[in-house]
Amino acid sequence: MRVDDGSRVHRILGGLGRLCARRPRTVLASWLMLAVALVGAAAIFGRPVDNDVALPGSDAQQARDLIDGTGSDGGTGGQLVLYADDGRLDDPARRDALARVAREVAEVPHVTGVDAASAAAGTLSPDGRTGWLTVRLDVSPRDVDRALAQAVSDAATPAEAAGIEVTPGGVLASAAERGSSRDSELLGLGVAAIVLLLAFGGLVAAAVPLVTALFTLACAVSAVGLAGHLVAVPAVAGTLATMVGLGVGIDYALFLVTRHRRLLAEGVPVPEAVARSVAGSGSAVVFAGGTVVVALGGLAVAGVPILGTLGWTTGLVVVVAVAGAVTLLPALLALLGHRLDRLRIHRRRPAPVSPATGAGLATASGTGERRVTGWARQADRVTRRPWRWAILALLLLGALAAPALDLRLGQVDPGDKPVGTADRASYDRLAAGFGPGVNGPLTAVAELAPPAGSGADARVGELTARVAGTAGVARVTPARLADGGRVVVLTAYPQTAPSDPATATLVRTLRTLDAPGVTVHVGGATATRVDLADRVGERMPWVIAVVVGLATLLLYAAFRAPVVAVKAAVMNLVSIGAAYGVLTAVFAWGWGAGLTGLSGPVPVESYLPMMLFALLFGLSMDYEVFLLTAVQESWQLTGDNRVAVREGLAGTGPVITSAALIMVTVFAGFVLQDDPVIKMFGLGMAVAVAVDATVVRALLVPATMALLGRANWWRPGRRSRAAERTPPVPVC
Repeated sequence: MRVDDGSRVHRILGGLGRLCARRPRTVLASWLMLAVALVGAAAIFGRPVDNDVALPGSDAQQARDLIDGTGSDGGTGGQLVLYADDGRLDDPARRDALARVAREVAEVPHVTGVDAASAAAGTLSPDGRTGWLTVRLDVSPRDVDRALAQAVSDAATPAEAAGIEVTPGGVLASAAERGSSRDSELLGLGVAAIVLLLAFGGLVAAAVPLVTALFTLACAVSAVGLAGHLVAVPAVAGTLATMVGLGVGIDYALFLVTRHRRLLAEGVPVPEAVARSVAGSGSAVVFAGGTVVVALGGLAVAGVPILGTLGWTTGLVVVVAVAGAVTLLPALLALLGHRLDRLRIHRRRPAPVSPATGAGLATASGTGERRVTGWARQADRVTRRPWRWAILALLLLGALAAPALDLRLGQVDPGDKPVGTADRASYDRLAAGFGPGVNGPLTAVAELAPPAGSGADARVGELTARVAGTAGVARVTPARLADGGRVVVLTAYPQTAPSDPATATLVRTLRTLDAPGVTVHVGGATATRVDLADRVGERMPWVIAVVVGLATLLLYAAFRAPVVAVKAAVMNLVSIGAAYGVLTAVFAWGWGAGLTGLSGPVPVESYLPMMLFALLFGLSMDYEVFLLTAVQESWQLTGDNRVAVREGLAGTGPVITSAALIMVTVFAGFVLQDDPVIKMFGLGMAVAVAVDATVVRALLVPATMALLGRANWWRPGRRSRAAERTPPVPVC
């Protein structure tokens, strides 16, 4: 953003830049010690994850609290799914082999017992070919790591000699396949390196943003991993943090290095160039990062703990990336000095630089000789015929966003994962042997007053009969009394899969059962996800209102132009709508789902649109701010709105395009992950940034600004044209 030389933030960041330039080795040593401490601690203590979803105030949470209050939770249980091509699992020879497996698995550390597969317990299919061993553990799900899952699987190898296929299921399958995002990261880094090399023309300059981003990312992701020892952190949090941290870390560094190199080319001494870069582009980075954090903070009104956790973990990564950009990066630039341009592959004449963003300016307007570029020609085309380009952009965006009208929130299950994963294999085996509902049991819980003396109590029998007789229920386990007969618990297996909308309907139906003297609560993972989807749908308008409102206020404080602030917020909504449309078409409709590694359509995870909205609104604002800053700067110099729009678009085009290309590639690389939710995040974020950096920024924004004319810069209570062109109160 444009920053007055006398602004407080400008002075603070300028002083910080000078300090880093004077003591670069001290700054680097401090970052190195922090990185060693965090990465080392994460390596020693691990990074536990917990995918359990709590939802205070929901019916599923009431059921869970009733069970927890009885002290009969039973601890953590995993599964070893068994399958025989022919014969039965309870044949004498195979029964002996499975008994041996049970003994060996029971000797694995943290295993407290193993329950055999049996028809009486409901863990052996009617044809006897499919079943599962229940592995009871003395650790919570977040502490079940890959090593423990592998040890349990290794202990089950005797079953193979008896012709039994063994596949880990439940928490064991999730832990066994809890891999890293290394392939996605390497793809993003590779493309980022190529883009930076082409943008800067030198190996050293291209390496600096990558080094900075990787350093800050290691610190932030390690901190998120360690937080899993204190609070419940879902597995998706670490991957999302990596995705966002890598993208913004490289982008923020790119803007500062661009500014710094141009100042060096103008003959500014290295320490002063570092200070000016941090004061100017660094201020814009602080504002951009702050906008992302504020947008993520809007998730607090959702009342959904998992979203709150994803919000603060992602926000932490952004904060660390900003801190690295204004401290670690300046120290590196100071140490390198003029060696920043060593190992060049081509030479480029530096363009005049925008004091705020570090982007080159394209016209004379008091800033330098005009250089006609592709972006300058595009700017001329759009501003000459703004109506034509605005209509074209709206048609393109409408086509992309149209499928979002059919967006329905649901829940993914292991059956939606790619074929070949342990989660998918165990899910398919159980569904084939027992029916799809076995993968998503529902727990019906009711309080009895007065307490039941035994399972023969008439109320227990009536409740069991009503649950079993409900349409959509395949079978019900015998009722279990707890807490001295005050609580009765039944497990109902649906006829449909956990992600099937019919299962959600069944959950709501069971909650309306009119059993004499009891109130039925329905819990379990599947029921909790149903409640989560309902709450997200209820709170989504509030989150949108808070995020858009806060972002608009920040933009108004920055530009002192309400029309610009409101228009920028609307532009961000448009790019997010396009992302929602593509998500619906690819995942819910299955268009091109095979290209993402999935075998067909899958539901859009219920909390994903809300998280994407907050995250994308903040990220999209970055490029909007850089563009509007350059436009406003030219407006203040020329007083001609169309010239200002052309100048802004042409001046910021190359650097923002490079930054967007890096971020799109980083996000798209995560579509390679097995988890469908990560695929959705990666594709949705890549599409939104791509649309924002092309259709919205190159067509719609300049066209609408050209149409609005001087109204863009109207201020409430203005008295004169001179007041319009007075620089705004600086905020960054």
